[in-house]
This record gives sequence, structure tokens and C-alpha cells, in this order.
Amino acid sequence: MGTLPEPFAAWFAGRGWTPRAHQVALLRAAEAGESALLIAPTGGGKTLAGFLPSLIDLAARPRPGLHTLYVSPLKALAVDIARNLMAPVEEMGLPIRIETRTGDTPANRRARQRDDPPHLLLTTPESLLLLLSNPEAGTFFAGLGAVVVDEIHALAGTKRGDQLALGLARLASLAPAARRVGLSATVAHPEPLRAFLSPSGRAEDVRLVQVRGGAAPELSVQLPAGHLPWGGHMGLASAPEIYRKIREARVTIVFVNTRAQAELVFQALWKLNDDALPIALHHGSLTVEQRRKVEAAMAAGRLRAVVATASLDLGIDWGDVDQVIQVGAPKGVARLLQRVGRANHRMDEPSRAVLVPANRFEVIECAAALEAVRHEELDGDPPRPGGLDVLAQHLLAMACHAPFHPDDLYAEVTRAAPYAALPRRDFDDVLCFVEDGGYALRAYDRFRKLFRDAEGMVHVRDQRVARQLRMNLGTIVETPMIKVRLRGGPVLGEVEEWFVSTLEPGDNFMFAGQALRFEALDAMSAIVTRGGEGELRVPTYAGARLPLSTWLAARVREILHDPQKWRLLPGPVRDWLRLQGKRSMLPEKDGLLIETFPRGGRWFLVAYGFEGRLAHQTLGMLVTKRMERAGYAPMGYLATDYVLAAWSAFEPTEVESLFEEDILGEDLEEWMAESSMLRRTFRNIATIAGLIEKNHPGHEKRPRQMTMNSDLIYDVLRKHEPDHILLRATRQEAAGGLTDVARIGLVLARAKGRIRHLRLDRVSPLAVPALIEEGREWVAGGAEDALLAEAAALVEEVTGGEEIFAETLAEVTEGVRVRAGVVDKPRHRERHPRRNRFVRSAPKSVTGA
Repeated sequence: MGTLPEPFAAWFAGRGWTPRAHQVALLRAAEAGESALLIAPTGGGKTLAGFLPSLIDLAARPRPGLHTLYVSPLKALAVDIARNLMAPVEEMGLPIRIETRTGDTPANRRARQRDDPPHLLLTTPESLLLLLSNPEAGTFFAGLGAVVVDEIHALAGTKRGDQLALGLARLASLAPAARRVGLSATVAHPEPLRAFLSPSGRAEDVRLVQVRGGAAPELSVQLPAGHLPWGGHMGLASAPEIYRKIREARVTIVFVNTRAQAELVFQALWKLNDDALPIALHHGSLTVEQRRKVEAAMAAGRLRAVVATASLDLGIDWGDVDQVIQVGAPKGVARLLQRVGRANHRMDEPSRAVLVPANRFEVIECAAALEAVRHEELDGDPPRPGGLDVLAQHLLAMACHAPFHPDDLYAEVTRAAPYAALPRRDFDDVLCFVEDGGYALRAYDRFRKLFRDAEGMVHVRDQRVARQLRMNLGTIVETPMIKVRLRGGPVLGEVEEWFVSTLEPGDNFMFAGQALRFEALDAMSAIVTRGGEGELRVPTYAGARLPLSTWLAARVREILHDPQKWRLLPGPVRDWLRLQGKRSMLPEKDGLLIETFPRGGRWFLVAYGFEGRLAHQTLGMLVTKRMERAGYAPMGYLATDYVLAAWSAFEPTEVESLFEEDILGEDLEEWMAESSMLRRTFRNIATIAGLIEKNHPGHEKRPRQMTMNSDLIYDVLRKHEPDHILLRATRQEAAGGLTDVARIGLVLARAKGRIRHLRLDRVSPLAVPALIEEGREWVAGGAEDALLAEAAALVEEVTGGEEIFAETLAEVTEGVRVRAGVVDKPRHRERHPRRNRFVRSAPKSVTGA
């Protein structure tokens, strides 16, 4: 199929287009019945390439029924793609119906789609599993000709990706002739993604179409006009510069890394918005209606800027966006390119993006990311094995669809790439759990969901079980959330339950771009009114901080160690590093620098690991346990993406012994057994696996009820069935994921024989950001958090009054306070969130669009 048939050739010609080589390559793959993975730069027409064979086939041979299934990681992306596809279909007069099916689709439309499916159905992994669990799924998918998986890199290796892979394995049984297409712009490991797409689980069965070239992005770094902050991660010191760039561009997406940061940056921009520019806010805790309103306004060209989190990372095609601003370090090269690609969205024209680092370490991280982009190097970890909790949910869904024999379903499941190496024992144990809960729980009727007939076929016990599955299906376990509702008005979105528990009537906070006053808490909602005065708190969200990628961390270490690369850095950062070399030493590329120094009647230990906040957080727990056993009386510790810092009553002397590799053995096991992390992990796994219900017919469970139930079951299983499949899954996930054990291992392996311990008489320049950083975790007791108040003294102490660091007290405080806390007039500042000092002088009412 070298040339396009009519009317497609005329439609392309009418736009002055010719088919790109990769679009033709996908047409040829479809003609041969082959699956394909397309990796092409943003703006290269990937989506059209994925759908073009389906449109041509349906135009040539019109027929009813579902022809192509499109799966996206985001509801908003599915809606956007549907809108974009309607243009060529309507302009060519093609008899093709295109519809979306997500959690936001009305029930009457979902029912109609089951009876009369569209030709092209755009959905998400969760909605696909719902469709597959239906007894009529065989009929619904019988004529399926193609499956298109968009932004496949964002799914593979996640629990939603596991869910999708199992769904694809079932589709291969229901519609064996259906080919598959994967689309992505940023792929570090193509082979696992080819295997993910393959009906057989073998990468060689999927054609790889990889597009080289495209216009290189134009990237720059913007620093605040005043002094560069030493610590903090919000970037509000640069708000005036961000606003100026918005004013100079047509349309800008301002990406941030957390929802709290989105609220703060949005509010800071509105304080500066003397031109009354239409600026919107978009993040995952806002209501669907508000997000849709913003998306529609962007698509219609009614906005000059939107402040967004990862909720707008993927694929949204707004051609008028001519600039992306990344506030805070990107944390990964692939993530940065994904966001940069939202600007311009044309393969042959450069995307423009500005990086706005929040502190001096982030300046180095931004330099590392820009250098990687120049060398066209991507980061990212290969997908991990599939989760057993996701498998449990899938087995129950398949039983709701139709009875199955375990041998047949095991063969089908292991054709899904994440489960290719699944031992039969694990499969059987998961099936036994779904069947009756396992040995320790089978006496309780509520856990009995399946039964086997005389021929060994597995059946769902009754329709009640099927209803409960459909109400609780999904792999995203939200932190307990409370709706925020205006008194007498609509719901604005959701905040975490713990945040609401800290509010008293009359307290004020910033949410959905508005100043709100907390009035009361009813059964499921926080009732608020508009117009809070004074200092406004900002909700933060657990686990919202993006992790620093392993590969980018290595580049940061390389820049620090090599003065030749300091040319990439601005003057204040070069001076900062030179002073570090003078007062202490710079971290080595392949070693571990550890500094100890006295301050304020305590001894501080700072280890420069550069392996990300999560790894350092867990390492801090382990190291302080060893410090306690050694008699150093540890008082607390903190973790950032770059360092681990701990403080104690006595001087740590045998520092090397604190960082030996055996810390990942008994110490880790002991800590995991004592910590609450295993309980939290078990609750999440038990929820996905169907042991704990989020919802029940007739009512929704409160999060506190779910936690109590999961704790009781956890204790029963540990006592009576310690080898239960869910406990095994919990230990595996806790050790391999939540604690970032692999990255701790990297730190300790580098450190072996290469630890440089320097005993200093005072704090070093590189240690200052850590000591003024938020996020402390206390080991025992309670020490006053006095270091923040002494931030100016810290800088004075480390610089010794050298001219290059001659900053006024106000300027130092600016750098310290610009974090997750306070914005004061006339300058934009923040304070430590533990002190409940947050945004002040917010706009009384700012709508989402």
C-alpha cells in the first residue's frame, strides 16, 4: 500500500501534506496483518498513523460492529483523540462512528454501546476490563480488527499496564486476528514494549517502526532575577519571570511536579496578573467538570496559560501552544521530553521550553537534563514483572465473563509479557485466594467468590460477586480523600482526608485556585465558603513528588565531579561548588562522600547519595537504626533527591560501618516488620485483589473502615497463614518498589571501599540546602525544628562572609522560604508546611478557566 486511496489522497493533498514514511510503514504492516510499535517524535502524526489503516479499511468495506479499540492512559487523552479524529471522518464523509468509553461516560451511553458498538471505541485499561468481564464480551469483540495503545511507555511497567497486558491476552483469545499498534515518542527500552504488544509475548513478532530526527527542542533555563535560593522545590522566586514569559507568548503550559505546587504557582501568577490574562489550573484533584472546562477552553484558544501537573503530560494536541515552562527540576529526561512535546506539536518545527529550577541543586539537575537532550539520550527502567494483586482481579473478571479451566487461563495469562515467567504455583495460589480467600479465610462466606464444577471448570459464585467486582475494579488505590464542596454549591474537587483532619472551622486554605474558608465536615464532604482571609494553607498530597531517575542522578554526579562541566552552570552555582571544594570536597562520581560536623549542640551526618528521595528516605530509616545501636543517639533525619542527612546527640565515628551492604539484610527485614509500611502496602494490594472493598452495593465505605478491616485481616494472615499469596505479594512490592531497595543497593555498592568521610568543624556549602529543606522524618522523641529559623545564620556560617555570597538577611530568607508554604506581599515567599504557614493574599475567586 504505497499510495493512499481516495478520498484519503485528496484529503492529504488539500492540506498540503504527503504521507510520512512511518505512516506508510504502518499501512504496510496492517496490510500484512502485523502488529507494530511506532516510536516517533511528538508532532509526527503518530495518532493518525495508528488509525489510518482502520479508517481506510472501514471506508473500503463498511460494516457494523467494533473495528478498532484505542486504549489511552488518560480519559482526557481519549476525549481529545476522539475530537481530533472526527475532523477527517466528517470532512471525508466516512460512514464511521467514533465514541469514547471511560468512567465519565453516562450509563445510558454505555448500555447503548454494548448493544450497538461504534466502529472506533476509545477507552482506558479500567473500562476495557469492565467490557471483558461482561458475559457478552465474546460477541462484542468478535469483529475486532485492531488495538491501538497510545503512550504505551506510560503504561508498561505499571499496575495499569499489567491490567492492560492481561486484557490484551484475553482479546487475543476472543479476536485472534486483531493486530496491535503501540504509539510513543519517548522509549528507552523498545524490546520490552514490543513484547508487551505481542499476542505471543515475543518481541520479534512485533514490527518496530522508529523515526529518527525531527527538529531538536529549544531549551533554556530561567533563574530568578534576585539571588538563587539555596533550598526549596516550589520555584516561586521565579514567578515574575514566569509571568513575563507567559505575557510574551501566545499560549503556555506551565508544568509543575505536584498538585500543591500547582496551586501555589497558579496563585502567585494571579497576584502578578495585572493584564488580566486568562490563566487556568489543571490537576487530578479537581472535578471532572472543571478539568473538562479547562481542556475545552484550551482547545478553543480562550486561554493564555494553564498551570498543570502530570494530568496534561500525555499526548493532548493543542497546536497553538508555543511554549512550555517546567517549574522545578524535571526528574527525568523522558518526562521532560514528553512535556516539552506539548509545545508546538509539530515534528519539523522545534518545541520551545523553559526550565525553572527552584534551588541550586536543581540548577545542576536541569543542566544534566539539557545535556542529555542534546545527546538524544533517554532514561527509564525496563518494565517489572506483573503484580499478583492485578492478576487476582483479572481472574475474577474472567470468571464473571464465562467459566474457565485453570490450565487454559494459565496458558493465556503467560502470553502476556509481564506474566511470561509466572510460576504455576503463584497462579494456582492466586486462583485459590480468589476462590475462597485461602486457608485462613475460607471459613468466612464473604470471601467465597468462585467454585469449581465436577470437570474442574471455575465459575463465579453469583451475580452479587460480579456486581461487587465491577464496583471495585481498578488498580489505582487512592489515598483517603474528602470532597471539597461549596456551601449550597458544587463540588470543587478532593483533598486528602488527613489534611481535612487538621482544619478547624474558620481555617482558610487554597484549592482549585480559590481562597476558601473551612466551615464544617459532613458525612463525605468538607463544606467551604469562598473568601478566606490571612494566611492560606495549601493541601499537599502523599507520594506526589516525582522520583529522580537513576540515569539523571548519575549525570548530576558526573557534573559535580568534573569542573570542566561547570561551564554549563550559572555563576552563583559555580561559586557554590568552588566554595564546597575549598571547605570540604566535591562528591566523587563513583564513590560516596559523607560529612560530619557539629552544630547547635548536635552532630550532623550528611551523605551525598544522589539516588532520589524515596531511596534516601528508606536508607535514613536503616542508617539511624544502626546509629541507635552504636550509641550515637540519633534524633532525626531528612531525605532529599540528592542527600541523606541525620543528626544525633553524639558524634558518629565509625561512619563506614553505617553504610555496609548487609544493611539490606536483617536490618531491612527488621525495619519492614516494625514499620507501618507493610500494612499500608497490604491494604493497597488487598484492595486491588478484591479482598477489601472500596464500594459496596448501596453505600461507599469510609477510608477509615477500609484501614481497620485490612489491619485485622493482615494480623490474621500473619498469624495463621504467613505464606499467604497476598503477604508474599506485599513483601515483594515493599522490598522492590516502595522502599526503592534497588537504588539503595546502588548507593551501597558504589560506596564499598570508596567512602570518603570528612570530619568538618562546621556545615559545608552543599549541606546547607538539606538542612533548610522540608520533609524531616523523626526517629524518636521530638526535637525542635530550629534550623529553618536559623537559615540566614547557616549561610553566614558556611560562606564566612565572602563577597560572592554577600546576601542580605531578607534575600537569604527568600531562598529558604520559597517552598511549600507562604506567599507574602510584595515578594513571593514560602514557609515550612509543618508550621502551617501557607499562601496569603490569594485572589478571592479565581475559576478554573
